[in-house]
Formats: sequence, structure tokens, C-alpha cells
Amino acid sequence: MIKTMTFFYSNPIKQSPSNKELRRDSEATPKPSTSSESEPDTVSVESSADEAQPKDNMRTHNQREAPGLGNSPSEVSGKGTSGPEPNKRKGIRGKIIDVLSPISVGRAKIKHKKKNSKQEESKPITVDQIRELIHEKRLFEAGQHLLVMEKESYDQQSAEGKGADWSEIEAVYGLLKHEALRIIKTSVRIAPTNPELLHNTVRAITEQVKEDERAALEKTPGEIPSARPGKWKEAWEETIKESVAERMQVPPFSGVEGLSATAHSFLHMGKTMKDDLITVVQHVKPHYSKDFQVCCVYAKYYYQCFSSQLEAIAQFELGSGDNALLLTWVQNIYPNEIKKHRVLEKELEEANLGSLLPLRQIKHLEETYLINESESLKRCLARCLEMEVTRWAQGTEPEKLNGHFHSELPIDAIQAVHGGRKRAKDITPDLGKQIAPLLLAEFLTFLQSYKKGVECFIKENKRHRYFQATVIANLNNCLSFRTHAEENRIPAQDGCRQRIFAVLDEIQNAGFDVLLQGLFQELQPLFKKFTQKTWLSCTDIMKEIIACAHFHISMFQTLKEPLRQAIMEKIHLHLVQEHITRLVKKKVSLKSAEQQSSLSEVIETNASILRTFCKENGSNATWLDPALPSLAEIIRLQDTNAIMVEVGGLASRYPDIRKKHLAAILSYKGNLSGSDTKGILSVLDIRLGTMLPPTSLFSSIKPS
Repeated sequence: MIKTMTFFYSNPIKQSPSNKELRRDSEATPKPSTSSESEPDTVSVESSADEAQPKDNMRTHNQREAPGLGNSPSEVSGKGTSGPEPNKRKGIRGKIIDVLSPISVGRAKIKHKKKNSKQEESKPITVDQIRELIHEKRLFEAGQHLLVMEKESYDQQSAEGKGADWSEIEAVYGLLKHEALRIIKTSVRIAPTNPELLHNTVRAITEQVKEDERAALEKTPGEIPSARPGKWKEAWEETIKESVAERMQVPPFSGVEGLSATAHSFLHMGKTMKDDLITVVQHVKPHYSKDFQVCCVYAKYYYQCFSSQLEAIAQFELGSGDNALLLTWVQNIYPNEIKKHRVLEKELEEANLGSLLPLRQIKHLEETYLINESESLKRCLARCLEMEVTRWAQGTEPEKLNGHFHSELPIDAIQAVHGGRKRAKDITPDLGKQIAPLLLAEFLTFLQSYKKGVECFIKENKRHRYFQATVIANLNNCLSFRTHAEENRIPAQDGCRQRIFAVLDEIQNAGFDVLLQGLFQELQPLFKKFTQKTWLSCTDIMKEIIACAHFHISMFQTLKEPLRQAIMEKIHLHLVQEHITRLVKKKVSLKSAEQQSSLSEVIETNASILRTFCKENGSNATWLDPALPSLAEIIRLQDTNAIMVEVGGLASRYPDIRKKHLAAILSYKGNLSGSDTKGILSVLDIRLGTMLPPTSLFSSIKPS
């Protein structure tokens, strides 16, 4: 109401004119006045509103900047021109009409509004108003007004020796800086959700930094008070450093995550560094100009904070889990998932960050890691073997998998070895190479202990209900161990691999021997019948031998290939050796060629039966096939030269044949002279084109 009243009485009424003048004024149309306050009567409410609209629009547009205040330094200083005002009606009657007319009232309000607006524009902004802008977090606008106030004060002091109260300006600058840096400190948190606030703050700081740089170039004399240099950029960077330090602080550890306090610490710091830098690149960087290098600044302080903390942690003696996790962060996660992250890679390349730890500490961590992993594998394999031996003693039949007796031991052991190598390789490929021979050595030690366990079981548990099944399960285990050693070949560790294969061969041979022991014991009296009867009456003996062997090999179906093939080849070798043994032990002299031919046919028939049986049951020992037929041919032949040729072929295929073996065969030929016998035996002195068989055939046969 006060402003309204002021509007009505803002222009004092002039001295009253005479009655003639009043009549003349009421009768005549008023002419335009030449005074500065006069204006044509044709001005309407609409036209006045149109004149006022641009200013209102400008104020609405700049409402974010400073409502009720000028947006630019020129507006703040109050410089501008006022437009013409509408002319009032003259005379008392005219004034009454003006007051009572709705149009006049509207025109009067518009005029009052324009006058107030002009007064506000011309009125300089006060320090309190700037404080209010800072309180409203409109820091850029506050800074702009402060810059104008600072310049005007400086100009006045330069020209007149006096100006505005400088301490008051400095105090407001301090308030502005404090509020701006407080917001900057929360940049990572507010950037995704309140970008307008961050943008306004960054603009305010940018303007102050530019003013600092300008003042530094001009080198303002020190006699005149000045806010320059305000060290805004230094304060901004120091604030970011403090912000990073606060965000990297580790929260209280509750222990519910299953991690140690140390692991919890650098896991928090690593995750914070990664997530915060991504936020900086995506949400903070767009508000800054390039010269701030905001990503590099943040990256530098996150790196310094993380690196210093890890270096301090690495000084202590860490547990195996913490040591491995620390090494994983330093050598794998940091270089691969942070520095090479698709969002961060380009920015962090420019920051030129180094390793989180010095090389000396990394090497120490790696050495400790290798020792810890080797010891861990040793303990793991020992537990696996202990559990396996306990299962053997429980008297239960081993499980079957795909028709073969099965054990979990090779799965657990191989997974432990493979896991140790994979964990090291995941940290760095070089660490994977370093740990491979250590793990292989531990694997060899484990197999040696395993061999002792199997031998002890075989020796002490032959009455075990599932003795054969348990032995077969362990033979299948050896196949898995052998496959693992063959597939993970390390050229520098061939010696260790060969020792592994030797241990597995010993276990396999021990298992085969005990499985075949019962069969060979039953076959022995059957083969003895060959020496107790004439050869021509021994046609049914071979059928008995085959029936006995067939009964025993049914259990071998639970062996995996190629173990089943290997054990059948052992049976094949045994059958051929036993048959040859009976030939060389029996003292028979056949005088006629017909008798010798008949014996040759029996041997041929037996050889064919043996070959068919063994081949049908998986033997691939074809190198044994010519042995019995060649001996039968020597007995059948009558021509000395032909016999010598056959002997030469026999000796080339089986170089372990000796003259005593050949002499026993030649003894069947009662019609052979002594000189011919010597000539035939002399063929063995010539060793041409010898082919070494997989194993010996004649060396274990002792003629009587």
C-alpha cells in the first residue's frame, strides 16, 4: 500500500490555473507537451505492457542468474536509458479523469512499475545481496557481481584514493570460496544427480581462476588492496585431494564378508578408485574446460592414495590369502580392469600413472606367493590321499562311472594342481610360468606317496572283499594322472615328467601283477599237461587254457582303455611264453618228417587259438603272432638251408633268442646231423636287421 500511495503522489500537482484556463483545457484537446515527462495520450495499457515485456522476459530468462538483480556487470552498475513517460491530462478535471479512468489507472500502474524497475536497475547491488546469492548456491552470479564490485573499488582507489570497504569485499570473497570448495568436495557424489549445482560452481571457480591469471600478468602494484591472486586453482586442487582422501577412507570392518580386515581395506579402496574415476569421466569432466585437466588431477590423487596405502600394507607379513589378493590387485585388476577400462583408458594414459607398488615389493610378494601356493598344494594333496586311503579301508565297493571303477582322487588332485597354476597365470602369465615347475614337483611327491599307499593296500588287504575292484579303481586313477602329466608338458621339466611316468608305471605294473596273479597260477598246471602227454594228444588242453583265461578277464571290463588293452597284452605275452616254455622243456626226438609235420600242425593250431582269443579281447600285441608259427616251421622244414633262413627271420624279430632256445627246438628233429645243427645255430651269430620288440620274449624262458 505504501508503494501504491507513493505512486499517486509521486509528482506534485502544479499551481492551479485560472478559470479561463480550466474552461479552455476542458473544451480543447490537450496538445503534446514538450517537457521530458510528457507523452502522447494515445499510449494504452497494451502498448505499455508491450514495452515492459522484453524486460520481463529478460528477467525470466535470467531468473536462474539473479532474480531482481542485473545479470551483467553493466546491469549491476545501473547504466542505461529511460524511455518516455505518458503525458498526464492537464487541469483538475483532467487529473480527476486520469485517476478515475480504468485505462488511466492501468497506465499509472505501468508507469509506476517502470519507474520502480528503473530505480532498481540504477541501484547498485549490495554486499548483503551477494551473500544471499551465495546462500542460495548461485555462486556464478555472486562471483560476477563481486568481480564488478572489486573492479569499481579498485578504480575508485586508483583515481580518488578511496573506495568501498575492502575488508568487506574480502570477507564475501572468502565466503564465496568456502562455499564453492565445499561443493567441489562433493563433486563425485552430486555430479550424477545435481549437475546444475556443479556446473554453476565450476563456472564461478573458472571465472575466478581467469581473473587470478589476468592479475598475475598485469602484476598489480601492492599498495592498492586486491583479492588477486586468490590462488583459486591451487585451492581447487587441494580440495580435490582432500575429497579423494575422504572417499578412500576405509569404513569400519564388520567381518561379515568372510575377508580379513586387510583384504577389506584394499578391496574398498580399489573399488572406490575405479567407480569414482568412471563418475569423474562421465559426469564431472563435462563441466570443466580442458586447461583444468580434471581427470588427470583426480586420477593422480586416487593413485597416490591407493599406492601409498598398499605400500604400507605390503610392509607387513601378510597371510597367504591377503598376499594373493594384494598381488592380484597390483598386477592384474589395476592394470587390466582400471587402467584399461573402456571409459578410463584414454584419460589414464594422459595421467601417466605408474605401478601401485615398486618392483622390489612386487618381487617379494611374488616369491611369497609361490611358496604359499606350493605349500597349499602339498597340504591339499595330502588331505586328498588321506581321504582316499580311508575309503579303501572302509570295505565298500568303489563307485562305477560309465562301467568303469571310479575314484574322486584324480579329480580332486588334478583340480588342485590346475587351480594353483590358473590362479598364478590369472595374476600374470609370467607368474604362471614360474609356478608350473613347483607344482609339478609337488605332484611328483604326491604320486610317490600314492604309490606307497597302493603298495601297502595290495600287501595287507588281499582278503579285502573288493580287493580287485579297488586295485582296478587305482589303475584307472593312474591313467588320469598320466593324461594330466602328458597334456601339461613343460620342456624345462622333462626330467620331472619322466619320473612321474616311472612312478605311474610302477603302480600300474604292481596292479597288473596282482590282478593277473590268480589267473597265471591257475594256468600253470594246465600248461604242464603239455609236457605230461604226447603233443598229439594235447588238442583239448588249449581249450581249457582259453576257458580259464576267459573267466578271469571278465573283471577287466571295468578297466578303462587303454589299460584293458595293456593287461590283455600281458596275458597274450604270458600265454605265448608258457607255450614256448613247454616246447623247449619237453625232451622228444621225432625221427620221421611225418611226425615233425604233425607236431608243427599242433603248434600252428594252438597259436591260432591263442591269437584269436587275445585279439577278440582287446590285445594289440601283433608282434607276438609270428613266434609260435616260426618255431613250428623250423620243426616242419627238412632242408637245412631253408631252416637257416627261418631261423634268421626268427632271430631278427626276437633278438633275445639264444642258442640254448634254438637247440631245444632243433632237438625235435631226430634226423638232423650234428654238423647241420651247428650250422643252423651259427645263424644266431649273425645279427643283421634286428627289430627290437616292445618287450623281451625268450629272455625269461629257461630250457631244461
